[in-house]
Amino acid sequence: MVTFAVNAYGVYSNITFPLIVKVFKPKGTLKESDKYKTKIELASEIITELIESGFNIELVLADSLYGESSQFIRKIAEYNLAYVVSIRSNHGVWLPAGQGVRANKWCKFERTFSNQKSETRYIREIIYGKKRAITYWEITTDPETMPENSTSFVMTNLQGNLKKTLGDLYGLRTWVEYGFRQCKQELGWTDYRFTNFQHIERWWEIIFCVYTMISLNSPVFLGLNQSRQIETEAEENNDVDFSNHPQWNHEYGWKNTLNNLRLIIQPLLLFWFIYPWLSIFPNSHLLLGFNHLIAAMNQFKPGYASG
Repeated sequence: MVTFAVNAYGVYSNITFPLIVKVFKPKGTLKESDKYKTKIELASEIITELIESGFNIELVLADSLYGESSQFIRKIAEYNLAYVVSIRSNHGVWLPAGQGVRANKWCKFERTFSNQKSETRYIREIIYGKKRAITYWEITTDPETMPENSTSFVMTNLQGNLKKTLGDLYGLRTWVEYGFRQCKQELGWTDYRFTNFQHIERWWEIIFCVYTMISLNSPVFLGLNQSRQIETEAEENNDVDFSNHPQWNHEYGWKNTLNNLRLIIQPLLLFWFIYPWLSIFPNSHLLLGFNHLIAAMNQFKPGYASG
């Protein structure tokens, strides 16, 4: 069974984190008790749930499936949210008689990536009739040829001089989607194939929980969630610096944090890996050694959300 899901995820200081997932169920797979919902309806529900949960959404980013949906745009407007969404190159806008479409001159800007490297890009505004609150833009690597794989058509309700900033804001969508895909793969998302929707939802839940745990333990989030008191207690109760491990990664990315958490749980996993052999070849010294090592690892204090 081919299944899809509508996901909401965020990015903070280049660290991605999941928010909500809703499994999309095609019409032919529904049970009698199920109600069919389009992806647009699921995405609109997600927006409402996030707002009602108290999330402060700074900016909504979405691909053209949602950018072309008036229903989704109305839902965003209902909560007065700022947005930058992708639209199709043939996006249509109703205009009064006598008004036309014009394109402003291309403006060069530096697109800054998550690794702080930059490349030259070009942006121009497409004006449908008169200036309005919602604006339309083209962003490309080459204004002469406008290659399909590196040209984007964007719609936004942001105001002000956007020529230097819109490219980086829209680029966050690509970064978040890329990061989300990479993180899922690292956690074994494709290792299993399920055909039961309940099992699919459960697997999404497991992946999202682990994904969130790793994101919250990244240095970026630890800096937000841990007070000086917690840091002091950790120093007082911890005689061992876990980061002295030769394979400990001292960088600040998500995969770096994943590497370090894997090192933390490694002794416990190895113990249960060899445990069946210990029932055949008993070794009290080895058991005692593992017990001491695992007890020491249990002193590690992970980061948690502060509510």
